[in-house]
Amino acid sequence: MTFRLTILGSNSALPAYGRNHTSQVLEAGKCTFLIDCGEGTQMQLSHFKIKHFKIDYIFISHLHGDHYLGLVGLLKSMHLLKRTKNLYLYGPNGLQEIITTQLKYSHTTLNYNIIFKKTNSSTTEVIFENGHLTVSSFPLDHRIPCTGFLFKEKKKPRRLIKEKLPENLSLTNIGCLKRGEDILDEQGNVTNKNIELTLPPKKSRSYAYCSDTRYSESFLSDIKNVSLIYHEATFLEEDELKASNTYHSTALQAATIAKKANAEQLIIGHYSARYKDITPFKNEADKCFKNTLLAIEGETYIIDE
Repeated sequence: MTFRLTILGSNSALPAYGRNHTSQVLEAGKCTFLIDCGEGTQMQLSHFKIKHFKIDYIFISHLHGDHYLGLVGLLKSMHLLKRTKNLYLYGPNGLQEIITTQLKYSHTTLNYNIIFKKTNSSTTEVIFENGHLTVSSFPLDHRIPCTGFLFKEKKKPRRLIKEKLPENLSLTNIGCLKRGEDILDEQGNVTNKNIELTLPPKKSRSYAYCSDTRYSESFLSDIKNVSLIYHEATFLEEDELKASNTYHSTALQAATIAKKANAEQLIIGHYSARYKDITPFKNEADKCFKNTLLAIEGETYIIDE
């Protein structure tokens, strides 16, 4: 299954130096998720050749403008492009009112339905599930209600060793093997041991999106052992007091969270416009967590099995 993340926007409140407001696209199997939708998102989708019609699920972390002000424009463009299938929109209390009010006063009736799903910024919840994946929201420590999102593959089936399989196995027996069960005869006796015919399942991958947040260890249990974590790093450590006062994090703090969560890889972004050169962000994070990448717009990060 495909599992890859594309950065559309990497800056914080002010776009600067060619960096745009926060937005990302996660492709997981047949699902395409848009995560936050700052101003300019639809232009970035076009620029990086990501088609609007593939997006069926949009997740908004909180209601600061740099994370959602591109949303109404994108919804209207989907309408103009003759979208008819449902769109699922997950976000905090107030998001539905904002969208419906803007549509109301522009006298816009969309060709498609928006299914609003309200997130809860005070507790962890599973908010989406299909046959292969779950998405959970979890609370972050920001100035207004804000959630992170964890995208996690379900446990995968065991892998069959084809050259060792007995002939004429039924589909039922194959299903048993993939679930880790032995094959039994009608009397309940083991005829074939699972361990001899299968290999362990491939790794279940995961991606944690930690939007705007002050340094907090309160959500470590939600993101433990994650394959890839994006954690905001608005400031450098020299501006740690500024970060704390504005409910944001430094690059070093983001790296500390990745290390304590036992993450495999970290992406840092949401850079303040006060910094033109973002190289120091990686240098700072590397001191604590070596496997750190900078969020670069247009870059795609593949999470391998």
